[in-house]
Amino acid sequence: MAKSEIARATSLSAQTVSVIMRSLEDEGLLLKGEPHRGKVGQPSVPMRLNPSGAFFFGLKIGRRSVELILIDFLGKIISRRSELYTYPDFDKVLKFAVDAIASITAEMEQNNVTRIAGLGIAIPFQLWHWPRLLGIDSANMDTWRVRNIQAELAANIDMPVFLQNDATSACSSELVFGTADLPGNFLQFYLASFIGGGVVLNGSLFAGPTGNAGAIGSMLVPNSDGQSCQLIDLASLVVLEDMLEQANHDPSSLWAFPHGWKIPDDIRQEWLLQAGRGIAYATHSATAVFDFEAICIDGWMPDDLRTDLIAVIEENLDKLDFTGLERPRLVAGTTGANARALGAATQPLLGRFLMQLSG
Repeated sequence: MAKSEIARATSLSAQTVSVIMRSLEDEGLLLKGEPHRGKVGQPSVPMRLNPSGAFFFGLKIGRRSVELILIDFLGKIISRRSELYTYPDFDKVLKFAVDAIASITAEMEQNNVTRIAGLGIAIPFQLWHWPRLLGIDSANMDTWRVRNIQAELAANIDMPVFLQNDATSACSSELVFGTADLPGNFLQFYLASFIGGGVVLNGSLFAGPTGNAGAIGSMLVPNSDGQSCQLIDLASLVVLEDMLEQANHDPSSLWAFPHGWKIPDDIRQEWLLQAGRGIAYATHSATAVFDFEAICIDGWMPDDLRTDLIAVIEENLDKLDFTGLERPRLVAGTTGANARALGAATQPLLGRFLMQLSG
């Protein structure tokens, strides 16, 4: 945008905009574009973000893997480290993060290292509650109850450290970097090891007083027998993993990459039907509480599986009574497998540069 456009968009005077833009350019946050010549007057010079103006680390701590990324000012991932595991061991995750940060910064130019604005962590809240679904001993997760990963990382690295629920972070990545046609009010369902959600109200991420808004995995929905259960027991990838194991199929491909999954058609269809039905009921309930204009569906999964899931959700929504409600439209998310790590990296970005979006 040219300075004149920015002045109109912000209702600031041209002189004020000029002073601010000059300051941001001097700080290395902005770059001048090619002059645009009009029919009269001086050519306008558009300004754009400098990709190297700032950098942000994002750490995703998942139930099956940990991942660290470094993004530039435009959200492009420029470096990545990851590791798979059976469950997240606190000390191993801490060591991975510290070592990965050191490894990535060692590869950067020193001037760019000084422009790293911080580290964001995306992590499932109350990890110690989920050993049953992970099929592990609860003692393996108790460390997360008494130790603070944010504080311990901050003590080991020289930068601000932020922390956010992983599903909220996935929603944040769509809000900041996504390209989907989404309105100002939407609910996101993000399917990973466990399903989670994120809430956007009036164009801003809403995390709630405890940071756990959008915890749709805990929402009660009917299962195929008509009995109440949590959505997490129907629409999570650990459920698909269990189905594969029960049928003597190797589920390891689910966690290595979000593509190329080898799932027999009958198991794929069974999981889609129960996940889609559960999400449809959760959508109906959420819409009754707040009239979301859209529901965003995304996750750690191949694009074709997400497309088929959305179709099944639509079919089940057709069967529900929306009398007195406005049925929201379904939208496919666009940040996909990178959503949680990318969302983690948005935390220092939002905290440093876009505070009005941090809700």
